[in-house]
Amino acid sequence: MPSSLARFPAVLALLSQLSSLVVSWLLLLTLVRLTDWHVSLLTAAWLQGSLAALIGQLSGLSRWWLPINLGFVPGLVLLQDHSLPPWLLLAGFVALLLLNWNALTERVPLYLTGTAAEQQLISRLARLPSGFRFIDLGSGLGGTLLRLARAYPSGRFVGVETAPLTFALSWLRCLPQRNCQVRFRSFWSEPLGDHDVVYCFLSPAPMPALWQKARREMRPGALLISNSFEVPGVEAQEVVPIDDWRHSRLLIWRPGADAT
Repeated sequence: MPSSLARFPAVLALLSQLSSLVVSWLLLLTLVRLTDWHVSLLTAAWLQGSLAALIGQLSGLSRWWLPINLGFVPGLVLLQDHSLPPWLLLAGFVALLLLNWNALTERVPLYLTGTAAEQQLISRLARLPSGFRFIDLGSGLGGTLLRLARAYPSGRFVGVETAPLTFALSWLRCLPQRNCQVRFRSFWSEPLGDHDVVYCFLSPAPMPALWQKARREMRPGALLISNSFEVPGVEAQEVVPIDDWRHSRLLIWRPGADAT
């Protein structure tokens, strides 16, 4: 797979859909000519979706694309029987796009920090001096950021988010909390040197580049905390297991101490 295409998973997903559509059409055409057996539209859609999911995985798409590729065309077939107005389908698609914009542009889907992970974060932050500064890179809907800010009213909490609808919802949620702020900004543009804790729940894709950014910008002693996703080739200095269904972990480094 060309590295240039790997940077644009939405393009890969589209190519998976189109190529599976062609393959499905050829398979069904051959089946009709050899056996005179006609399948239903929904069966054909599931065949196309299964092939799209397979092609997507073989092309290197993340696992969370699998149900999207699998169910996209079958979903359209099922919806056509419910006489939904076209604008409603368009509105749903646009809302989904605005919520998950980062998945298309930076290969970072919308992951939400679970309750168990939040509790471990709260416990770990208790070991920091009062008035610490915390930033959440890709703060999503802002729930975790808001609850941490309430747990530590003397701390300063900042979230950065670029998915438009996700940002708007999180900004409104955090607006009444005086020590909590959400910015419409890419975390690549956000300086990390002012923060005592940098938290992220991203995906494997940006972690190597984020590590280099953290080494350049974070001050000695500041914590980089990643929910679940490792930095390739860099062992975490602390590992906090999380008792959840994913068997997640909080991986903690002090990158500033390693900066050269």
